[in-house]
Amino acid sequence: MGRSRYKIYESTHPYFVTCTILHWLPLFTKKESVQIVIDCLKFLQGKDNLKLYAYVILENHLHLVVQSDDIEKSMKSFKQYTAKALLDLLKKENVKTILDQLRFYKKAHHKTTEYQVWEEGYQPKLIQTDAMMVSKINYIHQNPVKRGYVDEAVHWRYSSARDYERMKGLIEIEKFW
Repeated sequence: MGRSRYKIYESTHPYFVTCTILHWLPLFTKKESVQIVIDCLKFLQGKDNLKLYAYVILENHLHLVVQSDDIEKSMKSFKQYTAKALLDLLKKENVKTILDQLRFYKKAHHKTTEYQVWEEGYQPKLIQTDAMMVSKINYIHQNPVKRGYVDEAVHWRYSSARDYERMKGLIEIEKFW
């Protein structure tokens, strides 16, 4: 992920990050593929002391507000593990069309792999103030509403919006308020 123009200045501080599927392909349309992301985030919560303040998983990208002992290491682990697991799932279910697209759109400098799942980088933005934290959490929760998928943020299953409304979400989060 060294090609990113975004820099990590404080590796243990909270960051707003975005991870996008290559060429915006809709990989997260089945619960099995979303579960791979959820399971990986839960694993990193224990392994890397990942603190998840907010998340939303949409059909072709996700947003997180996260913090860990080493955010670069955590995000690298996240993308490597989920890419492998998603490819395994696609192969198992014989989703040839998407596999062909992940091969076709793969960046030329990725010479050691047949496929590329994630766009390069994760666009980390350091959360510098409480106001910025609140703004990013609200942006994350409103993303499915703005896209017209749901009328209220708490109705989107793959989001931490429920946690902020005293409902049980899918992943334990560190609530900011």
